[in-house]
Amino acid sequence: MADSVIQLIGLDHVVIRAHDSERLIRFYCDVLGCTIDRQTGPEIGLTQLRAGNSQIDILTPGGRLSNEKGALPGTEAHNMDHFCLQVEPFDGEAIQAYLKSHGVETTGFGDRFGAKGYGPSLYLNDPEGNTVELKGPPIKDSASS
Repeated sequence: MADSVIQLIGLDHVVIRAHDSERLIRFYCDVLGCTIDRQTGPEIGLTQLRAGNSQIDILTPGGRLSNEKGALPGTEAHNMDHFCLQVEPFDGEAIQAYLKSHGVETTGFGDRFGAKGYGPSLYLNDPEGNTVELKGPPIKDSASS
């Protein structure tokens, strides 16, 4: 691989255009444990949530930032495939039971390769239909995989 002046170190943020931004903010804060870092007024329409070392930015419908992107996608069109949040410690059964108690179904529990190697993960959908992967720490022997 060629040397580059760009040295990537992790995920900074993802931006989600919401149909119902308040519901989405409550989900990420109340269910997944994010906190609100910053909110702009309704004219701009941006809420920035803290997710560990990263942020999840929620754009409010009718706000300038969302309007600049055109119409919101329908139920069959999404702005992204999924994004992944690192979770540590990772107790898959406890996480699934917790999410189920909040009415959130999970799918695809298994070991997958990610930024830190192979480790456990599962998928869920947020209230806007965006797929979120929750990923645990790497399996100790994954460095040799």
